Amino acid sequence: MKKYSQIVRHSGNLPLFDILDISVAGTLAGIPVHVHAEGLRGTGKTTIIRAYKEILPKITRIKGCLYNCDPARPHCPEHRHLTSDQIKKIGVEQIDMPFLEISPSAKKGTVVGSIDLSKLSSQDTPEAALLLGTIPKAHRGIVFVDEINRIADTSPEIVDLLLDVMGTKPGRIQIEEAGLPVLELPVQVSVWSASNPDEEPGPLEDIRRQLSDRFDFTVKVERPTEVWIIKKIINSNSIQDDNVLATQKTMQFIEACNTLEQYEPTNEIKNILSSIYVDYKIESLRCIEACLLGIKIRSALLKRSPSVADLVFVAQSALRHRVDFKELNDILKSLDQKDVSKEVPITANSPAESISNKHDTAKTTEINRDKNQKTIPFNLDSVKNLFRRFAENIKSAKDEKRIMNISNSNPENIKLKAPPQKAIPIDKLDVAEYVKTDEELMR
Repeated sequence: MKKYSQIVRHSGNLPLFDILDISVAGTLAGIPVHVHAEGLRGTGKTTIIRAYKEILPKITRIKGCLYNCDPARPHCPEHRHLTSDQIKKIGVEQIDMPFLEISPSAKKGTVVGSIDLSKLSSQDTPEAALLLGTIPKAHRGIVFVDEINRIADTSPEIVDLLLDVMGTKPGRIQIEEAGLPVLELPVQVSVWSASNPDEEPGPLEDIRRQLSDRFDFTVKVERPTEVWIIKKIINSNSIQDDNVLATQKTMQFIEACNTLEQYEPTNEIKNILSSIYVDYKIESLRCIEACLLGIKIRSALLKRSPSVADLVFVAQSALRHRVDFKELNDILKSLDQKDVSKEVPITANSPAESISNKHDTAKTTEINRDKNQKTIPFNLDSVKNLFRRFAENIKSAKDEKRIMNISNSNPENIKLKAPPQKAIPIDKLDVAEYVKTDEELMR
């Protein structure tokens, strides 16, 4: 599997990187951000998502807590009633932000939790205890669900669990096993998923719209379309030390998390979003909440004030799975007209399929630098022709300026001079007298 530093960024996958950055920063700040990546097979959705494991920041938990209890806000049955002094005696530790997966073959017990058979069957000290599932173990981290459209079609019980987890922020989960008391837990988990809408059973919004609406953002990942990108993908290697890159990204996430409250969206942005919701009769308020949250975190990551350009960027992903294609085009066109800075260009033909070109400066510079490294063949004749046309343009401009000066002068002051000899008809001239080669013109 490719490392994060080896993944080549191009116009088809850059939006996914930006949205996942928003989700990681939100998760670190205690605000889950759910992301669905959609695209054809082989476009790198799953590769990009799994590569993020390498750059996730660390979290601090109560030492040894399987539920990843935050020392400031413990939530598990063992620690929720402890005082700060008692927690201090236990100690704290830093771990990598959890990143766990739910496969299409997963069962309810492995996802939510079940009876711990090893403890129950212990010969020395048998006891009834819970074996935590994927979701409670991923508290304060990320759960990745690949091929979520298949799960939505074949495993309704898993979908019901995801609906509870994603319904509110934080979500909730309930573990029920015979002979044990019901355990209800708050869970702070960002759900990431991927699917191919062109394969059975189809797009997620067509299978389980209620689940689709739970995702804050749906990002369309597209294939690369330029030869130089393909060559770079084929030859891709780590561009820098992975530990250095992980440290840089971690610092970016931590700084954004700590300064988040400084980047509240403006009243102008809130008014625009409110108008969009009413004018286009959008069903779910979650799209408005997702846009506001996305703008806030994105601005913190980029260290600049929220703008309409940020709204254009996040609206594409927040509305893609909530409105039809025509409405999305209309909304993006109206937003483009309000964006006086034009920082995020939207094509007139199909704004819904365009992507924001306003990405991190480092990413854009990298793409432009590699693109400009194409070899241009040197041709002496082409250079001569280029200089000849340049000289002709200068002469033409001077002549035009002279004529304009003449036309603006007093006619009485203009002195006219007759040509030195009578003009000769062209048919009386030799071809060589009026047809010049490039070499003759350059002399």
